[in-house]
Amino acid sequence: MADSSEVAPDGGTLVAGGSTIEGRESSADGRTEPDSALVGEELVLGYPTGEPVIDGESVSIPENRVTALVGPNGSGKSTLLQGLANQLDPDSGVVTLDGREIQSLGTKELARKLGLLSQESSLPASLTVESLAMHGRYPHRGAFDSPTEDDEAAVERALSLAGVDHLRERTLGSLSGGQKQLAWIAMALAQDTEVLLLDEPTTFLDLHHQLEVMAIVETLRAESDVTVVLVLHDLDQAARHAEHMLALVDGEIYAHGPPSEVVSEGLLRDVFGVSATVEQGERGPHITPHHAVHED
Repeated sequence: MADSSEVAPDGGTLVAGGSTIEGRESSADGRTEPDSALVGEELVLGYPTGEPVIDGESVSIPENRVTALVGPNGSGKSTLLQGLANQLDPDSGVVTLDGREIQSLGTKELARKLGLLSQESSLPASLTVESLAMHGRYPHRGAFDSPTEDDEAAVERALSLAGVDHLRERTLGSLSGGQKQLAWIAMALAQDTEVLLLDEPTTFLDLHHQLEVMAIVETLRAESDVTVVLVLHDLDQAARHAEHMLALVDGEIYAHGPPSEVVSEGLLRDVFGVSATVEQGERGPHITPHHAVHED
């Protein structure tokens, strides 16, 4: 397996990737489709011990937009994200960026273009929040180089945007789960990439910290040209904050497009096994669940 991760001096891992640019096209209803930041073609993704999780699916991630990957547990969301980030080699198919296969790019070149915050991030508990954020700058400098002014400025921006500048001297081991997640997001922001992939960034967080994480996503959407892809379990949350959604079930793409088109009563029934009412509002679709639907 080609490893796109960059090992930091203390053994931590920074994850890499990239972006592709394609020409704009018009959809069937006349809308202008955005360029694609990341493209996977006929991807077959899985693990050595089992059958493919993703079997021949193609995806296109819109540039400078927030995309949410949604689906029930085991639907292949995180597997697809790992494949797009070059953390999981496809058995067949290809991921491309800038017209080049992602595996053809050097590790640091990838890491300067795309960052991945996975569910399994770990570094020593004694590391401070500020030092963690500085790890995000590793792709931009040599292993033994001192931080530059650009590095320092990027870390300051990241700490501020993630809302953890007041925690900069705290160690990871002294933080709550929500504070720690925000610190990890600060590291990913300091990496200063074109594309940012977040694997279940709100899972296991209380409502306060979930809202803080999604506020960061809203700020990125409003103030930068970053392409963000999130794996989310909360469909209401995804519909409110994403501009593009991709719904998976059993490793297959059920629907993709704007939330207003993807989130439907049929989706809730067929993908999530839930009877629900879906109403369109100013902030996107609003879901009122009724009861679980059981297969005959």
